[in-house]
Amino acid sequence: MESSKSENNNKKVIEHKAYARVGLLGNPSDVYYGNTISFTFDNFWADVQLQPSDHLIITPHPTHDPLQFRSLHHLVNRLDNEGYYGGVRLLMAICRVFHNYCKDNKIDLHGGNFTLSYDTNIPRQTGLSGSSAIVCAALSCLLDFYKVRHLIKVDVRPNLVLAAEKELGIVAGLQDRVAQVYGGLVHMDFSKEYMDDLGHGIYTPMDISLLPPLHLIYAENPSDSGKVHSTVRQRWLNGDEFIISSIQEVANLAKEGRTALLEKDYSKLAKLMNRNFDLRRSMFGDDALGALNIKMVEVARKVGAASKFTGSGGAVVAFCPDGPSQVKLLENECQEAGFIVIPLKVVPSCLSDEELKTLKK
Repeated sequence: MESSKSENNNKKVIEHKAYARVGLLGNPSDVYYGNTISFTFDNFWADVQLQPSDHLIITPHPTHDPLQFRSLHHLVNRLDNEGYYGGVRLLMAICRVFHNYCKDNKIDLHGGNFTLSYDTNIPRQTGLSGSSAIVCAALSCLLDFYKVRHLIKVDVRPNLVLAAEKELGIVAGLQDRVAQVYGGLVHMDFSKEYMDDLGHGIYTPMDISLLPPLHLIYAENPSDSGKVHSTVRQRWLNGDEFIISSIQEVANLAKEGRTALLEKDYSKLAKLMNRNFDLRRSMFGDDALGALNIKMVEVARKVGAASKFTGSGGAVVAFCPDGPSQVKLLENECQEAGFIVIPLKVVPSCLSDEELKTLKK
C-alpha cells in the first residue's frame, strides 16, 4: 500500500492504496495448510481516502455503487452484469471487524468520525483480488486515523481483511490478503501447526528483483472467481486421497519455487508454473475452470510460454523464458484470441522498516 496525506479544509486526509495481486505458485493450497508465493503489481489498484468529519459517512462510488439510473431497464441491466455488489459493503464490513477486534483486544479508539470513499481500476472477476484490495486499503486508513498501527501486528492484519470479506459471504483464503498487506513478493507457509498455534501463517518477504519479466493475460468479460473452490473443498474434507496428495504437490511447488527464484533458475520456474495449472485442472475439472480461462492458458502455451491462473480464474500470469521475441508472439496470439496482455510492474513491499523488523523470521 502507498500512503499520502494532504490538507483539505484544515483536516488531514489519509489515503492508502492496495494493489492487485498475482498468485505465482502454490494456489489454491493456502486454504489447505499449504505454501504459496504471491506478488503485488501496480498496473491495477484500489485507493481509499479517509477524511475526518462530523458524522461517519461511507461514500458510494458513482460507478461501482450507483443509486441513480436512466430507467428500470438500465437498473436491471446493471444488476445482471455487475450484481448487487459494490464497495460500500466492503468498507462497512472492515469498519465493523476493525472495531470488534480492537474492543476484544482492549485497544482504545479515540472519538471522532470520518468519511470513507474509494476508487479502483482492478477489473472485476479477474481473480486479481479487487475486493480485498479495497478492504486492505481501508484497514490501513483506519490504523492511521486511530493511531493504532503499532498495536495490530502485521501478520494479523490479513486475518482482519479476510474476516470482513467472510462476513459478506466471499469465498477466499489468506493468500491474497497477505500479499496486499505486505506488498511486493511474499512466500507464505500456512502449515497446520502455524495456523493452529498462531492463527496465521509464516510470511517471508522476498526481493522483487528475483522475479523475471512476467505478463498478465485477461479477458474483458471473465468468469466468476468466487465459485471455483467448492467441490474440491468438500472432497478434501472428506479425505479424498487424490485431492489431498494433489494439494500437497501444489504446496510443494511453492517451496521449490522459492528456491528456484533465489537461484534465478527460471527454466525451473516455468516448469513449476505449468505444473501448478495442470494440477489445478486435474482436481477441479474443465467445467469448473471454464472454457475461457482454459483458453487463456492454452494461448500462452501455444507460443511456449509458461502460464497459470493468477487466482481462481479470470486472468493468467505468463512467463516467456525465451525473451522479447516470445513476448511478441504471445501478444499476437492474445490479440487474435481477443485477450488483453500487459507486462506486470511488480511493486516493492509497502511495509515500513519498523514494521518489517517486527515480522517473525
